[in-house]
Amino acid sequence: FPYRWWAVVVLAAFPSLGAGGETPEGPPESWTQLWFFRFLVNAAGYASFMVPGYLLVQYFRRKNYLETGRGLCFPLVKACVFGNEPKASDEVPLAPRTEAAETTPMWQALKLLFCATGLQVSYLTWGVLQERVMTRSYGATATSPGERFTDSQFLVLMNRVLALIVAGLSCVLCKQPRHGAPMYRYSFASLSNVLSSWCQYEALKFVSFPTQVLAKASKVIPVMLMGKLVSRRSYEHWEYLTATLISIGVSMFLLSSGPEPRSSPATTLSGLILLAGYIAFDSFTSNWQDALFAYKMSSVQMMFGVNFFSCLFTVGSLLEQGALLEGTRFMGRHSEFAAHALLLSICSACGQLFIFYTIGQFGAAVFTIIMTLRQAFAILLSCLLYGHTVTVVGGLGVAVVFAALLLRVYARGRLKQRGKKAVPVESPVQKV
Repeated sequence: FPYRWWAVVVLAAFPSLGAGGETPEGPPESWTQLWFFRFLVNAAGYASFMVPGYLLVQYFRRKNYLETGRGLCFPLVKACVFGNEPKASDEVPLAPRTEAAETTPMWQALKLLFCATGLQVSYLTWGVLQERVMTRSYGATATSPGERFTDSQFLVLMNRVLALIVAGLSCVLCKQPRHGAPMYRYSFASLSNVLSSWCQYEALKFVSFPTQVLAKASKVIPVMLMGKLVSRRSYEHWEYLTATLISIGVSMFLLSSGPEPRSSPATTLSGLILLAGYIAFDSFTSNWQDALFAYKMSSVQMMFGVNFFSCLFTVGSLLEQGALLEGTRFMGRHSEFAAHALLLSICSACGQLFIFYTIGQFGAAVFTIIMTLRQAFAILLSCLLYGHTVTVVGGLGVAVVFAALLLRVYARGRLKQRGKKAVPVESPVQKV
């Protein structure tokens, strides 16, 4: 039995061994390019920051630095390790959601159209560019096949830098509540967010984009499990029902759809493991952010704190690996990639702002419906642009998944109307 599982792990980490003589799309050049090795190297780079930081936090807490500390570094240490208790006079209430009665129905409809269009354009463009960057070559000519961009961590860094700038400008230009959370607490959500984003990009080397979208839709299940473990939440019967329907729909799609061209069972297994990693890390991120919101911060402050540590972790890891310069050189060699990466980051940052505005104006239920439809459109657009095939049974599986998601929105709305406490919606701060 142990040897059987060991064989599965070997096939996942070394996809060329199980290819059956067929070269998978985008094979690794050497063992140092294997996804499992790169994951360990990246994790070691993040640990080189997390471990010393954790030891410093424990040292300052053990020494009771908040009571005995003095000097120029005291405000910095206090903000990073202990935080600030907000005073009642310093708290700024978040802008209440505008009700339909305050404006004309036409104006409300125009705002809803604006929000829906902004979310659809931002994230559909982001999805198309993500698949283009991770699965296609750059600089191909009649005599040269070109080269592919392989460093997912560099792409994560570009997204986080622009998001950090946008969040910082929003914090400066718009009045925010007094910040009270210790800064170091953002690092946990940031670490899981970076790892989930890396797994998401890396998985596209092994599985199709429609498979990835359905995996994201099915993360409701691990989010519920994480909620049980991290937040000790209880769930209604309809939530378990919809989670089961989502599992059935995803299984129908995966079992009925044929393999992608030039793929193998081993490469597909690698993709599924990476998708499982994405879902697990992203589920932890959502639940940890929910816990951080107890400090009464705004979504923009959360966005800034998480992206600040994300930039710190990715820059440090890339510098330790010597990959930051190589990623910059790739951008210099291929201006098309530079344009795609920049547009990808812009869509990600703008999408975050549309998320905040939509939830503030219309609530989480309307936002969830828009994003659910976006996922369905993303699958359709990917199939049209990149030639993915979906069987009839696979299409029915997709329909079951999205019907279950819409059922969740409907049931949550009914609970709210009856005055019951609905299950909190996932934190929308980090979606990509």
